[in-house]
Amino acid sequence: MAFSDRIPAIIRLAAITGLCLLAGFSPLLTFARLWQLKEWRWDRLREHMRGFGWLRQLFGITRPIILVLMGVPGFFSFLTTDVWIPAALSILGALSAAQILLKRQPAPVWTEKAMTLTGTSLLLLAAATFAIARNETASLALPFLPLLTPFILMVAWTLWKPVDFLLKQRIMRKAARLRSQYPHLTVIGITGSAGKTTTKELLARVLHARHPLLTPEHVNSEMGVAAWLLRELPKIRKDEEKILIIEMGAYRKGEIAFLCQISKPSIGVLTSVGLQHLALFGSKEALRSAKAEIILGLPKNGHAFVNGDNEESRTVAKLAPCSVTLVGTGGHLDLEAFDIEERADGLRFRTDNEQFSVPMHGTHNVTNILLAVAVGTYLGISAREAAAALKNYQPPKKTFELREEKGVCILDDTHNASPASFEAAIEWARTHPAEKKILLTSGLIELGEAEEKVHTKLGADSSLVFSDAIFTQKKSAEAFQKGFGRGVRVLKRWDSFTIPKGALLVCTGFVSPAMIKQVLPERNTNE
Repeated sequence: MAFSDRIPAIIRLAAITGLCLLAGFSPLLTFARLWQLKEWRWDRLREHMRGFGWLRQLFGITRPIILVLMGVPGFFSFLTTDVWIPAALSILGALSAAQILLKRQPAPVWTEKAMTLTGTSLLLLAAATFAIARNETASLALPFLPLLTPFILMVAWTLWKPVDFLLKQRIMRKAARLRSQYPHLTVIGITGSAGKTTTKELLARVLHARHPLLTPEHVNSEMGVAAWLLRELPKIRKDEEKILIIEMGAYRKGEIAFLCQISKPSIGVLTSVGLQHLALFGSKEALRSAKAEIILGLPKNGHAFVNGDNEESRTVAKLAPCSVTLVGTGGHLDLEAFDIEERADGLRFRTDNEQFSVPMHGTHNVTNILLAVAVGTYLGISAREAAAALKNYQPPKKTFELREEKGVCILDDTHNASPASFEAAIEWARTHPAEKKILLTSGLIELGEAEEKVHTKLGADSSLVFSDAIFTQKKSAEAFQKGFGRGVRVLKRWDSFTIPKGALLVCTGFVSPAMIKQVLPERNTNE
């Protein structure tokens, strides 16, 4: 008696649907996590996929291999159709269950939007399974259906997009109305192609005695800032004089301007204007115009603080409707750093009035420190008070973080992924005393037409600093290798390659902790 004859059709259909949902749950969560990191934006997701490979990001590796090895009935599999379908789905379902039970499953942060899109995707997957399973010929495609969960999530996102747009507009209008009820707030907006988060944290440390409120990690979009204002402002008295520090990110023109309309900053900080997210803006001019919105969004009685070492930023500063303070190390600026040196315990430099010792690395961070000090001075914090506060500064994790692990000195700058931060890591490594210096990177994305040129230049700059370069993605490695002048290793999950103890490992770009751990040497059990 055939398998399908022994089990009532409705029970078999329910079982197949359940197996398909379980098999598709893991890839759905993985893709949802990725898209959430890209703020549910199609343009950012597209650039990420273009940079890291469409096939692997959409389908993974393990599941397609399993299906290929099992074969397809009627072609080269020895299994009959009614056995092959539940067997294949059972194996894929077991793989999903194992990843979840072993706590190795990436998942989105369970916001209302994440739950709605994931739940809708599961309903669509169940409906597709039910429809396909009823057709004997089409049912051969069922084991492949879990691989299509990224596309199903895209369909769910498209279905909810009109509702999502209306809800966002409502929330942002509500946040703007609420903000207008607090006339005594001092709002500081910080933007730039690199250094936003670092400058925000430095400024919070300088102003710690004033107990400022600052946006949390990864909150810098219109929706994120609006939701944060709605959550935090009701905790403040409307007549209270409070400082808000808001990090402002942008991926297209007009977004920072809209953030300024919502939050109404009176102080603007521009850390730099570079090439990061160039592919999303389309041109250098559009990118520069977008960053200029923080300056143009200030009132006439406001104040702008700009990195004077960055040529594009100086150009933007000329558009300011208010007074401007330029800081940097290049001379003829309003606030300058002199006698800059980097020691084992961090950066040291002086200004005209004070000596600074800050426990962070990378001389490129001196301008970020100066921006924080300049804003502090404007708000009544003396240079001496700022210097004292910054002695106890703790840099954000994975932002030019220096540590030692398994006998290897690691510079972890994986929070950043911009040409400026990459160049800063190269320059820092140049002066490090380690004999063997190794670069580990994913390469950079969202650079558009400049991608090959930027990576080739980074390779040339790295050639005299690093003995080896390890990439986690092949595409970026090819352009980098042209400038590097010698072979570049592309790291795979199954590679057994490790670096020697005593080496310096510089990690920049989107490199996971697992990848860093993979290349570290094993400790000697006798140590």
